Amino acid sequence: MFRFFPTNYVWDLSINLAIEMGARMGEIQAMCAPLTEAAKQPDAAGTAAFRETWVRMANQLSELAAEDEARGRLISAGDKLNRAATYLITAERLLAHGSEGRLALYHQFLQTFRRGVELTGENCEFVRIPYEGQHLSGLFVRAHGVTGPAPILVQVNGLDSTKEMKYRVGLPAWLAQRGVASLIIDQPGTGEALRLQGLTARYDSEHWASRVVDWLETRSDIDPRRIGLEGVSLGGYYCPRAVAFEPRFACGVVWGANHDWRDVQKKRLAREGSLPVPHYWEHVRWVWGAKDQDDFMRIAENVHLDGVLDRIRVPFLVTHGEKDSQIPLHWAHRTYEQLVNSPQRELKVFTDREGGVQHSSFDNSANAGAYIADWVAETLGGRTAQGTPL
Repeated sequence: MFRFFPTNYVWDLSINLAIEMGARMGEIQAMCAPLTEAAKQPDAAGTAAFRETWVRMANQLSELAAEDEARGRLISAGDKLNRAATYLITAERLLAHGSEGRLALYHQFLQTFRRGVELTGENCEFVRIPYEGQHLSGLFVRAHGVTGPAPILVQVNGLDSTKEMKYRVGLPAWLAQRGVASLIIDQPGTGEALRLQGLTARYDSEHWASRVVDWLETRSDIDPRRIGLEGVSLGGYYCPRAVAFEPRFACGVVWGANHDWRDVQKKRLAREGSLPVPHYWEHVRWVWGAKDQDDFMRIAENVHLDGVLDRIRVPFLVTHGEKDSQIPLHWAHRTYEQLVNSPQRELKVFTDREGGVQHSSFDNSANAGAYIADWVAETLGGRTAQGTPL
């Protein structure tokens, strides 16, 4: 794990995520160098300072992109906007719910991300999936070199990530190269669903996951028999739960197991384990729509996989970082052990040799992501070598 601020895990987590999304080290240095003292301050003061330097860099890149665009250099402009978007979401996700200007910053991020994708001509389609009179926003990435309906891996967020963050880390591109399409969504409790529509998280993830499968079954470019589901971090709970209760999923993958999130909350109350974001308790109450702390803890009692996983009868991959400082490794073993009816279950622990030893491999996603992409391709009928016809 790259440590810029040795006393501030939450900030270093955000920096590592930004690196995995394509941040440039020179720009990180420029943004973080003025923050040495701020990193030691309480959340409110510290995150205000963090926001200032990261948004300043994003705005600078946006200005440079506008200059490129005026000269017809659209690819260069898009590249700069893509990094600007990464810096904007990195700043936004550290702010407390209700912080002044947070929603405006999120809108700026969405606009910057979309414009960057448009200018670079990326393989990324913006989609809306009908959901309870509203919609779930998603990013659809086409499989490369596939004749006929393609297999697809639906990818869902954790507690505080967004679809754009998961897209930028790279799994959709790695899958597309292997002949597998991707749909990355902001499910209830995350991204646009939470911020723009007020859709809060729910423990019965199959409720929204089934609506996603319904929508995919309407697309002629997708094979409905080869729809997989992957979840990162808290998605390590959402994904197994949804696969257990939605039999149309053909496989499941967790990038960071999260077998018993209720236990994690109790440990965090006792100040055990690292927190993913500042203002943590305010954040989780917002995500889950809890009235107060007691209400949140009652909700959290439902967020575990005991008594659920024996319903899974499709291939399932459990991955975890050996040195995960948020979710102990033993929960990955628990998930694997309870997949008793999966015809093809696997536990992969990422060690120092492969890299990606921290939470959901945020410290080094490349080898871990490639392992997942290969497993999915082998399971859903993609390719793991160039030139293989599909």
